[in-house]
Amino acid sequence: MTDTKKELLRSLKFVLFSISAGVIQIASFTLMEELLHLPHWLSYLVSLVLSVLWNFTLNRKFTFCSANNVPKAMALVAVFYLVFTPLSTWWTAVLTGPDVAWNEYLVLAGTMIVNFVTEYIYDRFVVFGKSIDTAPLKQK
Repeated sequence: MTDTKKELLRSLKFVLFSISAGVIQIASFTLMEELLHLPHWLSYLVSLVLSVLWNFTLNRKFTFCSANNVPKAMALVAVFYLVFTPLSTWWTAVLTGPDVAWNEYLVLAGTMIVNFVTEYIYDRFVVFGKSIDTAPLKQK
Protein backbone atom coordinates (compact mmCIF):
# COMPACT_ATOMS: atom_id res chain seq x y z
CA MET A 1 0.00 0.00 0.00
CA THR A 2 1.37 3.44 -0.87
CA ASP A 3 2.15 5.98 1.83
CA THR A 4 -0.64 8.22 0.57
CA LYS A 5 -3.20 5.43 0.85
CA LYS A 6 -1.91 4.53 4.33
CA GLU A 7 -2.34 8.13 5.47
CA LEU A 8 -5.83 8.38 3.97
CA LEU A 9 -6.84 5.15 5.71
CA ARG A 10 -5.26 6.38 8.95
CA SER A 11 -7.18 9.65 8.66
CA LEU A 12 -10.44 7.82 7.97
CA LYS A 13 -9.94 5.59 11.02
CA PHE A 14 -9.20 8.65 13.15
CA VAL A 15 -12.41 10.30 11.91
CA LEU A 16 -14.51 7.21 12.64
CA PHE A 17 -13.05 6.70 16.12
CA SER A 18 -13.42 10.40 16.82
CA ILE A 19 -17.08 10.19 15.85
CA SER A 20 -17.55 7.33 18.31
CA ALA A 21 -15.74 9.36 20.98
CA GLY A 22 -17.97 12.29 20.08
CA VAL A 23 -21.05 10.15 20.63
CA ILE A 24 -19.73 9.22 24.07
CA GLN A 25 -18.99 12.86 24.82
CA ILE A 26 -22.38 14.13 23.66
CA ALA A 27 -24.30 11.33 25.40
CA SER A 28 -22.49 11.79 28.71
CA PHE A 29 -22.71 15.59 28.43
CA THR A 30 -26.45 15.36 27.77
CA LEU A 31 -26.96 12.98 30.70
CA MET A 32 -25.14 15.33 33.08
CA GLU A 33 -26.72 18.44 31.59
CA GLU A 34 -30.34 17.34 31.31
CA LEU A 35 -30.74 14.72 34.05
CA LEU A 36 -28.20 15.70 36.68
CA HIS A 37 -28.34 19.46 35.98
CA LEU A 38 -24.64 19.90 36.57
CA PRO A 39 -22.97 23.20 35.62
CA HIS A 40 -22.13 23.39 31.90
CA TRP A 41 -18.38 23.49 32.50
CA LEU A 42 -18.46 20.39 34.74
CA SER A 43 -20.63 18.44 32.31
CA TYR A 44 -18.17 19.36 29.58
CA LEU A 45 -15.10 18.43 31.62
CA VAL A 46 -16.32 14.98 32.66
CA SER A 47 -17.61 14.15 29.17
CA LEU A 48 -14.28 15.25 27.69
CA VAL A 49 -12.30 12.92 29.97
CA LEU A 50 -14.51 9.95 29.03
CA SER A 51 -14.13 10.78 25.34
CA VAL A 52 -10.35 11.15 25.55
CA LEU A 53 -9.86 7.78 27.24
CA TRP A 54 -11.98 6.05 24.61
CA ASN A 55 -10.36 7.85 21.68
CA PHE A 56 -6.80 7.30 22.91
CA THR A 57 -7.32 3.58 23.40
CA LEU A 58 -8.82 2.95 19.97
CA ASN A 59 -6.52 5.24 18.02
CA ARG A 60 -3.36 3.89 19.63
CA LYS A 61 -4.27 0.33 18.75
CA PHE A 62 -6.07 0.63 15.40
CA THR A 63 -5.28 4.00 13.79
CA PHE A 64 -1.63 4.48 14.62
CA CYS A 65 -0.90 0.79 15.38
CA SER A 66 1.65 1.90 17.91
CA ALA A 67 3.79 -0.33 20.09
CA ASN A 68 4.87 2.82 21.92
CA ASN A 69 5.10 2.70 25.69
CA VAL A 70 1.49 3.26 26.85
CA PRO A 71 2.34 5.37 29.93
CA LYS A 72 4.63 7.56 27.80
CA ALA A 73 2.00 7.98 25.07
CA MET A 74 -0.69 8.72 27.66
CA ALA A 75 1.61 11.26 29.33
CA LEU A 76 2.05 13.01 25.99
CA VAL A 77 -1.72 13.06 25.52
CA ALA A 78 -2.03 14.42 29.06
CA VAL A 79 0.32 17.27 28.10
CA PHE A 80 -2.00 18.15 25.20
CA TYR A 81 -5.01 18.11 27.51
CA LEU A 82 -3.20 20.11 30.21
CA VAL A 83 -3.38 22.95 27.69
CA PHE A 84 -6.61 22.13 25.86
CA THR A 85 -8.80 21.29 28.86
CA PRO A 86 -8.39 24.50 30.88
CA LEU A 87 -8.73 26.62 27.75
CA SER A 88 -11.80 24.81 26.46
CA THR A 89 -13.37 24.62 29.94
CA TRP A 90 -12.81 28.36 30.29
CA TRP A 91 -14.31 29.26 26.91
CA THR A 92 -17.21 26.88 27.58
CA ALA A 93 -17.95 28.69 30.85
CA VAL A 94 -17.63 32.13 29.21
CA LEU A 95 -19.62 31.34 26.08
CA THR A 96 -22.46 29.58 27.93
CA GLY A 97 -22.46 32.05 30.84
CA PRO A 98 -24.97 34.85 31.33
CA ASP A 99 -22.93 37.51 29.53
CA VAL A 100 -22.75 35.63 26.20
CA ALA A 101 -25.38 32.90 26.71
CA TRP A 102 -24.64 30.78 23.65
CA ASN A 103 -26.36 27.44 23.43
CA GLU A 104 -24.28 24.85 25.31
CA TYR A 105 -24.63 22.31 22.49
CA LEU A 106 -23.38 24.80 19.89
CA VAL A 107 -20.36 25.53 22.09
CA LEU A 108 -19.78 21.81 22.62
CA ALA A 109 -19.92 21.14 18.85
CA GLY A 110 -17.45 23.92 18.08
CA THR A 111 -15.12 22.78 20.82
CA MET A 112 -15.26 19.20 19.56
CA ILE A 113 -14.24 20.34 16.07
CA VAL A 114 -11.28 22.30 17.45
CA ASN A 115 -10.32 19.27 19.56
CA PHE A 116 -10.59 16.88 16.60
CA VAL A 117 -8.30 18.88 14.32
CA THR A 118 -5.66 19.78 16.89
CA GLU A 119 -5.58 16.33 18.46
CA TYR A 120 -5.08 14.55 15.13
CA ILE A 121 -2.09 16.74 14.32
CA TYR A 122 -0.63 16.31 17.81
CA ASP A 123 -1.21 12.54 17.91
CA ARG A 124 0.12 11.99 14.40
CA PHE A 125 3.34 13.96 14.81
CA VAL A 126 4.06 14.07 18.55
CA VAL A 127 2.45 11.17 20.41
CA PHE A 128 2.75 8.41 17.80
CA GLY A 129 4.98 10.02 15.15
CA LYS A 130 7.99 7.72 15.52
CA SER A 131 6.03 4.64 16.57
CA ILE A 132 3.40 4.45 13.84
CA ASP A 133 2.85 0.92 12.50
CA THR A 134 5.16 -0.66 15.08
CA ALA A 135 2.57 -2.85 16.78
CA PRO A 136 2.99 -6.59 16.04
CA LEU A 137 -0.29 -6.72 14.13
CA LYS A 138 1.08 -4.31 11.50
CA GLN A 139 4.49 -5.97 11.18
CA LYS A 140 3.11 -9.13 9.57
